[in-house]
Amino acid sequence: MSRYRLDPAPEQVAGIEEHCGHARFVWNLAVEQQSWWKPGQGRAPNHAERCRQLTEARAEFEWLRAGSQTVQQQALRDFDQAIRNFFNGSHRHPTFRKRGRSEGFQIVGKNARVEKLNRKWSQCWIPKVGWVKFRVSRIIPDFRSYRVTRDRAGRWHVAFAVAPDPVPAPGTGEVGEVVGVDRGVAVSAALSTGERLSCPTLRPKEAERLRRLQRRLAKATRGSNRRGRLRTRIARVKAREADRRKDWVERTSTDLARRFDV
Repeated sequence: MSRYRLDPAPEQVAGIEEHCGHARFVWNLAVEQQSWWKPGQGRAPNHAERCRQLTEARAEFEWLRAGSQTVQQQALRDFDQAIRNFFNGSHRHPTFRKRGRSEGFQIVGKNARVEKLNRKWSQCWIPKVGWVKFRVSRIIPDFRSYRVTRDRAGRWHVAFAVAPDPVPAPGTGEVGEVVGVDRGVAVSAALSTGERLSCPTLRPKEAERLRRLQRRLAKATRGSNRRGRLRTRIARVKAREADRRKDWVERTSTDLARRFDV
C-alpha cells in the first residue's frame, strides 16, 4: 500500500462518511449471514446471490439506495476475498466492523481515477462525491484500485494497491558486515556495535496535555457528545506519537539494512 493524506472539503466529508457507513453496513450483514451457515446445513450464499439481495435491499430502503452501488458491491467483493483467504488459511475469519474504527471503502475499475493538479497536489475520484484532493508526498505508483480510510484521529487517507518492487535478500550486498539487535523497553534497540537507539515519544507538554484529557474523559458521561469530542482529541495526540514511532522504526530499519548485510 502507498498511502497519502486526503484533504476533502467540508461539504465532501458527509458524502465520504455516508460511503463508509454503507460499506460497513453491507460488510456486517455479510458477516452475520455467513455466521448462520454451518457445515452440513447447505451452502452459504455466493457472490451473485448476495448481489441480488443487495439490489432488493436498495429497492426497499431509500437511505441505502441514496448511496453508491459501486461502493456497496465492492464491499461484498472484499468480503468474498476475505472468506477465500480464511479458507486458504492465510487470514482469520472476517469479523464485524465498528463505527469509528473500521471506516473505509475501496474504489476499483474505471472509477479509480487520479488527476494531477500541481507539484504538491493531486485529486482522486469518489462516486457521488466528486474529485477530492490529496497531498502528493511522493511519486504516485501505477495502480488499479485505491482505498479511502479514516483513522481514529479523524484523518482521511487514500491508499493505492500496488505490487512492490523486489528487494534483494540479506547477505548479498558489498558491505559484508553482521549486526545483532536487542530490542528492549528502556532502550528501544541496542546494537552489537555498541550503539543504543531510542524511539521518540511525546514531548513533556504533550504528555501533560494527554493526562489532562484522559482525566476529563474519565469524568465525562458515557454516550455524550462531550465524551466523543474528548476521545477524538486524545486519539489525535496518540496518533502523533504513533506516527513518530512508525517513522523512527522505518528509518532505523532502512539504515540497518543499508549498513549491514545480516
